Amino acid sequence: MTTLMVQGTTSDAGKSTLVTALCRWLTRQGVRVVPFKPQNMALNSAVTADGGEIGRAQAVQAQAAGLEPHTDMNPVLLKPNSDTGAQVIIHGRAVTTMNAVAYHGYKEIAMQAVLASHQRLSAAYPVVMVEGAGSPAEINLRAGDIANMGFAEAVDCPVLLIADINRGGVFAHLVGTLELLSPSEQARVKGFIINRFRGDIALLQPGLDWLEARTGKPVVGVLPYVMDLHLEAEDGLDQRQTDKVEQVLNVVVPVLPRISNHTDFDPLRLHPQVNLQFVGPGQPIPAADLIILPGSKSVRSDLAFLRSHGWDIAIARHLRYGGKVLGICGGLQMLGQQLHDPLGLEGAPGSSAGLGLLDINTVLEEQKQLRNVRGHLALEDAPVSGYEIHAGVTTGAGAALEHAAVRLDDGRHDGAQSADGQILGTYLHGLFESPPACAALLRWAGLENVQHVDYHALRERDIERLADLVENHLDGALLRTLCGLDGAGLEGN
Repeated sequence: MTTLMVQGTTSDAGKSTLVTALCRWLTRQGVRVVPFKPQNMALNSAVTADGGEIGRAQAVQAQAAGLEPHTDMNPVLLKPNSDTGAQVIIHGRAVTTMNAVAYHGYKEIAMQAVLASHQRLSAAYPVVMVEGAGSPAEINLRAGDIANMGFAEAVDCPVLLIADINRGGVFAHLVGTLELLSPSEQARVKGFIINRFRGDIALLQPGLDWLEARTGKPVVGVLPYVMDLHLEAEDGLDQRQTDKVEQVLNVVVPVLPRISNHTDFDPLRLHPQVNLQFVGPGQPIPAADLIILPGSKSVRSDLAFLRSHGWDIAIARHLRYGGKVLGICGGLQMLGQQLHDPLGLEGAPGSSAGLGLLDINTVLEEQKQLRNVRGHLALEDAPVSGYEIHAGVTTGAGAALEHAAVRLDDGRHDGAQSADGQILGTYLHGLFESPPACAALLRWAGLENVQHVDYHALRERDIERLADLVENHLDGALLRTLCGLDGAGLEGN
């Protein structure tokens, strides 16, 4: 059984993308491979088959490997709820909230969870493909590290180091990172991968030759820059869009400080009939057909932020002119009358007045609700699937069955809608990934003759393209050796 780890010289160097690509590349060869990330810090998460919560990137990597997401794929998930603190999720369950200094001392406990998950995966799969976090050269975080070299040393696995040439200074990134590692850590780096290269590879070759001579380590390959590759971002907000047709629906999403699961909007970014605009601090909300209030890790503070920017006034004006408003998860809670956090789960204990647009009230409870669900929208009885990740329990006259936004197959009902049909709220993340539900929501918002877009197929297409990049641009023989496979790549499957 083999473990191979991908680490990066910086955040967003391409670690998540490369692990996704390698998982599909190996799966194509008949190799049973499983993705793994010891520690993730992200507000984009997914609900697993075993009823827990992991980083969204690992769910995409699971798809690349042909697997259902499982909590062992990401045993430690940190969800920031302030600039210095985060909710700590171990094996899919929230166990505590602590600041960065306290977590530094907690790493020994977290490491035990990491090693237990890795041991289970190693026993079940011939290849474990591991993604690091940030950079292994962050000196201030080296002590007790569980995300990069600390993990690699503990399980004695080889490491590939990836760097983004599009940022500039790629050779300094690679050599500098290597120099800041200990001798044993340097020895386990088995090669370099350069990501996002544009231009003639012949002009880069002298640098590659110098790098190999300088470090004594091979360049495994150079991956080209791909303009239109769309995979769900681990944390950063992806604002790229596909080309749009002449007539589009204008959708606006206010970007809140603790916005979570903004991957909900990827199907809209990629829809040819939707012009999606993310509105940030200091920007007014423009005229739109639909305003969507997103999920939030700190709903009360994000609601205060929304008000401080006058966005509540803009939403009220938008509704007066006949626009539609959709709230997802934390956005649903903001649309209600009151939001209560008696235990201080997301900040100081207390209550906040909601926007008062739906007759509902929400209380945050300690036990988080995590479910993969299916059902039907009240709109057109359209089938929908998605997932719930929330601590809030929402009640009130507006949450009664007759006002529900979704009827779930498990007998429950979800969300609420206003009597005039202008406002709708739901706890379901991922609802735009269901083509019938997406089409129904776009028609509700004012778009006629909606084109059918299969978001899952688009994601599958791009995973296949990533595997093609590995096949065409990386040293497959070296990769198979590092994965403990024979020349055909079929050993141990």
